[in-house]
Amino acid sequence: MNLIEVYIQEVTRRLPEKSRADIALELRSTIEDALPEDYSEQDVKEVLAKLGSPAALANGYRDQPMHLIGPRYFDVYVSLLKMILPIAAVIAVISMAAEYFIGYSGDEAVINVVLTIMGKGIWNVIEVGIQVFFWLTIVFAIIERMDKEKEPLPLSASLTKWTPDDLKSIPYIPKKKAISKFDVFGSLLWTAIWATLYFNADHLAGVYEGGRDGLEFVIPALNQDILMGYWPIVIAIIALEAGFALYKLIKGQWTKQMAAANAAFELLSTLVFIIILLNPDLFNQDFLVYMSDLFSTSAKQMETWITSGVIIAFMASAALNVYEVFRKARG
Repeated sequence: MNLIEVYIQEVTRRLPEKSRADIALELRSTIEDALPEDYSEQDVKEVLAKLGSPAALANGYRDQPMHLIGPRYFDVYVSLLKMILPIAAVIAVISMAAEYFIGYSGDEAVINVVLTIMGKGIWNVIEVGIQVFFWLTIVFAIIERMDKEKEPLPLSASLTKWTPDDLKSIPYIPKKKAISKFDVFGSLLWTAIWATLYFNADHLAGVYEGGRDGLEFVIPALNQDILMGYWPIVIAIIALEAGFALYKLIKGQWTKQMAAANAAFELLSTLVFIIILLNPDLFNQDFLVYMSDLFSTSAKQMETWITSGVIIAFMASAALNVYEVFRKARG
């Protein structure tokens, strides 16, 4: 008899106060009806085993689920989480970097600022990830409890009951052609990095020397006035690159048309930066003199070496990217 009372207690303690007495009476009657007249402890255990775990039985009596997010909404929840997290992380890093460089006074070596941004950027990404996870979980937990449907089957992305017609709106994406969210995240992050370097080149690219407070920026490598003279087309390149990254996120796979567009964009951006690099006034003369003394050559030859090396690197990187994308598009 004690096992029956404990079992009823374990079920009803998980239920709202107002319904405990009625359910306890119903449950006791159900158990007693299932027992023989002269029952033993073993008979009680068999009946209770058939009824199952008190927690599971209590869940059947409740109007609200005991889980935070159940199977009905879990797939939609995870899909949104995977989509929102990378975008939120990129926006957080870009906005933090922009804030640092806009307020940069020039008193501290930029390399130290960059290292600080990298450290705080990692923490910012973690913090934003926690915030997105928390609030999205709260929203879906509320939706789960407001839904009065008892149907446990997962919903489609449109939050409706799944039907075979839903497959018509989903493109088949072979694994070899797929564009991962990590690729999109990397593209946006790279855009943010090189754009920051371009518009702050006179504080970032150049000669650093050790000092009391760490590395000190001594000689800029590039003439910022020359770089700023090309700002309209550089801004256009940045916008195109960011837009193409978001387009990749939407499409989710490489196609021949996207591969051709990527090749055209790589050609355009490479030509623009080659034109900038070939500007005779781009490099700071003090930097060229410093480097030529370091490598025992003339300033003109040093400028040729640097320009040629950067152009070759640009062209090789663009060619490799175009080749890889066309290879993926062919599947």
